[in-house]
Amino acid sequence: MENFKVIIVEDVPLELKGTIGIFKNDIPEAEIIGTAEDEPAYWRLMKQQRPDLVLLDLGLGGSTTVGVEICRHTKESYPNIRVLIFTGEILNEKLWVDVLDAGCDGIILKSGELLTRGDVASVMGGKRYVFNQPILQKVIERFKYSVTNQLKRQEALVSYEIDEYDERFLRHLALGYTKEQITNLRGMPFGVKSLEKRQNELVQKLFPDGNDGMSVNAARLVVRALELRILDIDNLHPDEE
Repeated sequence: MENFKVIIVEDVPLELKGTIGIFKNDIPEAEIIGTAEDEPAYWRLMKQQRPDLVLLDLGLGGSTTVGVEICRHTKESYPNIRVLIFTGEILNEKLWVDVLDAGCDGIILKSGELLTRGDVASVMGGKRYVFNQPILQKVIERFKYSVTNQLKRQEALVSYEIDEYDERFLRHLALGYTKEQITNLRGMPFGVKSLEKRQNELVQKLFPDGNDGMSVNAARLVVRALELRILDIDNLHPDEE
């Protein structure tokens, strides 16, 4: 790893001391050209000298949004500067998404093995999405959950013999479309009577044992399709009309 310059943005003195110690002991290639405890101090430093890396805490002065905005403005103004997040916000997943959208190069949570030489070397080597073990575990869990749900949906489509038109019909019912509106969708070659027949056929497919003697309306049919994962609640989007 070649020599590089770093600015550390951290508002807790004890944590700042520990972070500086990590660099001095484990990453001698790093030259700390300044530290900042808040946004104004950070931008003053940036006017004096440009770093190669900004190690950025998110929770500054009790605010989490300040760190996200520092990251966004830094990446917009200086795209070649690496921004590595080093944060104690270990449960705020929405914040992780916000700072990734802001263009950060990685997120290191202040738990587990903390900041390592390998993390910094990866970022300085141009790698994107550098995460340490605690956040990687969360990412893997969500990935496995997403893939499992996709497989269950594919299996449901096959098991219940759901074709393209069935899926489109159910999806638009879930979105609140009437049968008349669905017939006007591009590529939907059915009239209202045909859709009513298709709905009855879907009821027989999805409720093979009946519905405890009760009739099944469109709303109950949609709920059943969601329960069976025939419909993906996170991807209910209308087709072009």
